[in-house]
Parts: sequence; C-alpha cells; structure tokens
Amino acid sequence: MTFVSRTRLALFSAVSVLAFATVAEAQDGYGRLPPNAVLVTPQGEILDYIPESRDVQMMRDRRGRTVLVDSWGNVVATVMGSGRQGNEVRRRERNRDVYTNPDYGYSDPAFTDQGYSRPGEITGSIPDYRDASPRNVDREELPASLPMQDENDMAALPAEEAVPERQTLPTAARITKKSSAEITALQVFLDREGFSPGVIDGKTGSNVTKAIEAWQQATGETLDPNDTDDILERLRFTGGLPITTYTITAADAAGPYVASIPEDYAHKAVLPHLSFTSTTEMLGEKFHMDETYLRELNPGIDFTIPGTIIKVINPGEVKKGKVARIVADKYRKQVFAYDEAGTLISAYPATIGSSDTPSPSGTVQVDRIALNPGYTYNPKINFKQGQNDKVLTLQPGPNGPVGTVWIALSKPTYGIHGTPEPSKIGKTQSHGCVRLTNWDATELAKMVSVGTTVEFID
Repeated sequence: MTFVSRTRLALFSAVSVLAFATVAEAQDGYGRLPPNAVLVTPQGEILDYIPESRDVQMMRDRRGRTVLVDSWGNVVATVMGSGRQGNEVRRRERNRDVYTNPDYGYSDPAFTDQGYSRPGEITGSIPDYRDASPRNVDREELPASLPMQDENDMAALPAEEAVPERQTLPTAARITKKSSAEITALQVFLDREGFSPGVIDGKTGSNVTKAIEAWQQATGETLDPNDTDDILERLRFTGGLPITTYTITAADAAGPYVASIPEDYAHKAVLPHLSFTSTTEMLGEKFHMDETYLRELNPGIDFTIPGTIIKVINPGEVKKGKVARIVADKYRKQVFAYDEAGTLISAYPATIGSSDTPSPSGTVQVDRIALNPGYTYNPKINFKQGQNDKVLTLQPGPNGPVGTVWIALSKPTYGIHGTPEPSKIGKTQSHGCVRLTNWDATELAKMVSVGTTVEFID
C-alpha cells in the first residue's frame, strides 16, 4: 500500500464524513423561503452560509425579487427559487437593482470603522454591525480637528496617482462532490501555504475557491481540488496529516473567559477584558477552525476538562516573509500580499467596506501596527450608539471590535484589523475598513512594517 493510500485511509478514519444541512432545513427559521431556495450574493456568487434570522430581514427589490438585507441596509443575498438557477447567476456582475426602503435610505461615508492609535490603543467610533442598527443612530458633527469625509473625498485620488488595476487570476477548477474530510485536507493545505481559506470547516465555498486561484497565481501551477491523493502528498511535506490530536491543558480550561459579550458598548466597557466566551471558541481560533466544526469532530466531549484529548486541525507553521505591498480587492473580497520583488506570497479572504460606507480608493500606506489593541468609543466622532453619549474605553481581547490586531493606514480612520466573528469574513460587509480573521490579521501584521503600500482596487 502506498504512503498516499495509507495516509488517505488514516484521514478518513480520523474524520467521519459530516452531513450537510440542506438550505431548506437551515432556513426553516425564515418560514417563507422555497424549500429549494438558493441564496446569491450581489456579486453573483452562491452564498455558502445561512444568515441567522436575527441578522437579516426579507424585503423586495425593484424587480420584485426576495432579498435578505442586514441591519445596515446592505443586500446580503437574493433568494433564487431553484438550485438550477445557481449556474445562471454565477456571473461576476454587480447587482445595482437594490430595494427601496426609506428606513435605510441614508448614505453617510463618515459612518466607518474608526481608528487612530497610540501604541497598544485604538480609538474607534463604529460599533460592530451586531451592536446597533441605523434606526438607533444619532450622528453628530465632527469636531473641527477632523475633516468631514464625503463621497467625493472618499473616492478622490491625487492627480498624479493612477487607480490600480485588478489582476486576472487563474480560474479554479470546480470542486465536485467531496467528503468533509477531503475538503478539510484542501483547506489545511491552502492555509499552510499562506493562502487562507478563512475558517476551516470542511465545506466548500467562495473563500476556498479564491484561495486556490491566488495559490495558482503565486506558484504558476494548477491545483486540482478533486485530487485528494495529490493534496495529501503535498500535506506530507508541509506538516503531515490535516487532523491531529491535542490535549486540553489546565490553562486552556482556566481561561480567562467571560460569560458573554454584550451588544451595548457601555456594557462592553465594564468588562475587564473582551476575551473568549468558552474553551471551544478559544480552541477554534487557535487551530483556525469553525467552532461548530470543532464540536462535530469531537461529539460528546467536555472541553472544560484538562487532560481531555481532542481532534483538531493541524494548521502548520505561520507564514513568514517581508511584505512590501498589499492589495485590497473590494470586488473579490480578498487581500493580497507581495514581497519587494512583486511576488505574491500570501492572500486572505476579507470583508472590505460596503456601498454605503466604502473603503478608500487608490494607494495609502501602513501608518502603525498595534497587537492586542484596546478600543475607544467616541460618540462625537461620526455616530452615537443608543444612549451612549460619553467616551468609553473597551479593553483588549479577541472579541473586541477590531479583534487582536489593528494595522492603521495613512488614510485617517481606516485600517486592516481582526474580527470577533471569523466565520463571517468575506460573507458580510464592513464599515469601510478591512476585516480579516484574527489569525490572518496577526500573520499579516508580522510581515508588514510602517510605510508598506496598500492599494485599494474597486
């Protein structure tokens, strides 16, 4: 028996094939979707997760189609009635026929992720999208020391500066019906290579496809995602099997943890830290895993007991190198990192801006880098959350508004940062900044330096 065959058998014995919930089952909470509905993003991609009913509401666009809209008025997905329609909508074009709703009819480019920092501190002024909705926001005038940003200012470029052009990446092969274990192996390989698929969850989706295309661009090779033997052989040279075992330590079980993360910033501010809420959340982030997937791999396990042996992802070594240029592609929802020779060395799925609060266009630079930053909420800068009318200082932690990393940009109030919800990276919209998973943001932060160029591509 060849090594690859033995490895493949070991993989499938270590990880059972996990059943996928159908769209109809997962969307029972909405109660109004067709049983065979397909959710399609404004960019024409099949949505590879099911939004929670508390995060979206159903509306009609100008064509009479059913759309799911988040609390900021952004279209998350259009509801297509049949799976057969999926292929017809895989056209990469923007959907500009959005619904009309006066409750979400504002456009305030100043309503963005804010952040200018001293070492170790972030000053911010936008709540996480879970923390407020536009109906409860009272905006105030900016102080004279901070210039108001309007739509023209957001899009304007110096006369001598050209808008960067989007590169064409080699198209990834379509992934055929593969088991969860096989998809996990593919995700782990990409993660080890520095071309992040986001959270590793044993599922296909746009983040996996984008990672394959970026890897192909960087290496000049073609990766067949359906050739599991080849992927396992590649894994053998980069750390071994994608699944390994881990023994929960006393420190893992002890934390510190918080019972929950409140939505109100005033309540957040009284917490001694914005740390993880559970051992599973901490372990999921440590091993680049979706928390639900971690539980599925370890059914019936109590993660709070030291000495317990569990199955986890083996993500391998952290990517290292010196990044000279970053490209934030708004359309692809992906960040690319290049070295001084112009070689693509890593890529990460990202949440970049929105139609109401776009990210800047053109070229900026990295201004400062803060690891494990605090966060300061200032109601006098662009927004007022609920009844909070005082400056609030939020302590550091992975569940803070900017996660564990803040890479400040020379465009005031903008940055590249982590997130408390890694599973939604590349699948929702931000408020102008660039969100990565905490582990991807940390990896990137350790490869950049002050002055690194950041190009935004529309």
